[in-house]
Amino acid sequence: MNDAADASSALRFGWLSPCIGNRWSDHRPIVADQVEWLLPEVIGHFDSLWIADHFYGFDAKTDPFLEAWTTITWCAARLDGAQLCHHVLGHGYRPPALTAKMAATLQYLSGNRFILGIGAGWRGGEYGAYGYEFPSPKVRFAQLEEVITICRLMWTTDDPSFEGEHYRIDGAAAPPLPEIPPQVCVGASGEQIGLKVAARHADIWNTPWRRDLESLRRKCGIVLDELERLGRDPSGLEMSTTVERALPTTDSESASYAEFLASLIEVGIRHFVLDFGNPDSAEPAHRFAEQVIVPLRASMS
Repeated sequence: MNDAADASSALRFGWLSPCIGNRWSDHRPIVADQVEWLLPEVIGHFDSLWIADHFYGFDAKTDPFLEAWTTITWCAARLDGAQLCHHVLGHGYRPPALTAKMAATLQYLSGNRFILGIGAGWRGGEYGAYGYEFPSPKVRFAQLEEVITICRLMWTTDDPSFEGEHYRIDGAAAPPLPEIPPQVCVGASGEQIGLKVAARHADIWNTPWRRDLESLRRKCGIVLDELERLGRDPSGLEMSTTVERALPTTDSESASYAEFLASLIEVGIRHFVLDFGNPDSAEPAHRFAEQVIVPLRASMS
């Protein structure tokens, strides 16, 4: 293992349940069906459940796409055990103090299972359609830093105030304060700004897998270099990546999947956020747990 791989803890596996409904799901939101029949049987194999934050789909605007906060709260009520994280919130979709208050509430109602997954946003057309401002990446990431600061103040302080360049609060109480403040997962992939923001503020950093191992290795290195510059213990930041890949249906497919994830472990990834699409039975999820999750965890012990 290289230094990046030594820099974090045990492996974790997340299930990303799609909020979209499209022609492959008979235009029913996939997460709604998965929570009804699939996830109650298989979520016990996984550490976390992830819900995307968009307002409409990508093939056609008329495709159903469930709102993220409502959906994750519904999932929290229906499913036990797994942590819950958005993938990831666009901070500009909701005022910072409201985001903090909603997070504190869900942390309470879920029994301390909530992770605040948040990023600077990227889908400019969606922002414009809803009448939200969409400034430059530099400004959006500066805003994101203030949002995270406000959230942490509101989760830990009875009478928090903050005056920033972009946002302010004045006594924005959020009772009941969380017994355990939520972890913050920053979604970022930009090497000039975003990765350094994640290194400064995140408990978890998430980036999409772009089918380029050297690019991922470089990004992990940038994050680790920034942690070193800040004097921050690298074990305090969990590196994660999101992979879109169908569940294995044969022993050989499982072996291939495990080998692939092992290559990501080698560069430092410890939390896999897995978008399996819309499986039509629970069997491949059980296979994945037995033939991929268990052996990979054993290899780390």
